[in-house]
Amino acid sequence: MYSLVLMLVLAACNNPAAHEVATEADTSGTSSSGTSLSFDPENGSLELPEGFKAVVVADKLGRVRHIDVDEKGRVYARLGSDVGGKGLVVLVDDNGDGEADQKEYFGSGSGTGIRVYQGYLYYATDDQVFRQLFQNGEAIPSAEPELIVSLPKQYQHEAKSIALDGKGNLYVNIGAPSNSCQDPDRQPGVPGQDPCPLLERSGGIWRFSATQANQKLEDGTRYATGIRNAVGITWNTANSTLYAMQHGRDQLHSHWPDLYTEQESAEFPAEEMFEVQEGDDFGWPYCYYDHKRKLKLLNPEYGGDKEKTGRCAEKEDPIMAFPGHWAPNAITFYNAEAFPDEYRGGAFVAFHGSWNRAPLPQQGYKVVFVPFANGKPSGAYEEFATGFPNDGGPVESPGDAEYRPCGLAVGPDGSLYISDSVRGRVWRVVYTGDK
Repeated sequence: MYSLVLMLVLAACNNPAAHEVATEADTSGTSSSGTSLSFDPENGSLELPEGFKAVVVADKLGRVRHIDVDEKGRVYARLGSDVGGKGLVVLVDDNGDGEADQKEYFGSGSGTGIRVYQGYLYYATDDQVFRQLFQNGEAIPSAEPELIVSLPKQYQHEAKSIALDGKGNLYVNIGAPSNSCQDPDRQPGVPGQDPCPLLERSGGIWRFSATQANQKLEDGTRYATGIRNAVGITWNTANSTLYAMQHGRDQLHSHWPDLYTEQESAEFPAEEMFEVQEGDDFGWPYCYYDHKRKLKLLNPEYGGDKEKTGRCAEKEDPIMAFPGHWAPNAITFYNAEAFPDEYRGGAFVAFHGSWNRAPLPQQGYKVVFVPFANGKPSGAYEEFATGFPNDGGPVESPGDAEYRPCGLAVGPDGSLYISDSVRGRVWRVVYTGDK
């Protein structure tokens, strides 16, 4: 059965007629690339800026985490939980309407990171990174998986996101298995370990060879440190620079109630966008960022009192900050030309949504756009895709959200793809200019 489906996928991909523009008028509309797409009348529940429309590529795929799109427009999705023992799925649109006609699960092991890169599919479990070679235009790589990196197992912030720089290097986020380096962890009033021993093997981004097999942590270079957890990382080809989105620490009020109110604990610390250079130290666990005062402050575990900066004055600041606990899970730069000029060179960020802002409503659950110029944000972020919770009411807990954006990718025609980790939906967003 597997071989039969694979043959059908390959035949569709190699058949130019399968991708021709539809000649008959339909109810969908036309994308900026000229392809007729079956747009959902309600954009698959998304609320988008004027002139943008969305088609649901596929639904009910499983817990989709990160995604990528190859040069033929085939979508590859990493699953956070196996489906039928498989941890990856490829989506192929045979007739150009935007909806996947072929959905084929393959590969073992679940995880987060995934990239199509120089003829290989790279993907990560929670403690390993593999690659598989594509051969003869196949949609599913038939070569044996090659183990690139093995990493220590951990049971907090274990998701491994990956980026590749086109120069033979692989970057891997290794989140710290801790909230603020306490021992024991996540306990009221417990000071942080100083120095924090976790930083030797986690709490940063490591660089490895993208081609050498069977590497271990010791074979890599700690590219940047002081990053609690960056599920969203990406290499921006426009300026050959790595960018990352940090998840800020939790539980300021519950651990330090004499210093922080429940509202302060919900609003702080900021979620931070980093421009990452080799050797950077962004301050975790000693510091957190106050986005209202634009100031990096000492964490209370290290003597902070909401005013002291101390050693944090020497740490790298974010290039942009967002409200607390929005959970940024993906970042991608828009270096295509299908969207209006104001989007070119900017960054899209997917916020998975918070779990720890109670008693306030949870926040996040959106995709925002950040304009860029000369490698830095050039203006305020703006909401791009909302409506993921879908009922318009407050989100009291993550379980209230029907969809949670988790992955982002830009297709070869300039479409923006968004994945959902709850119901396994993938959207394709295009610009039509229609009002």
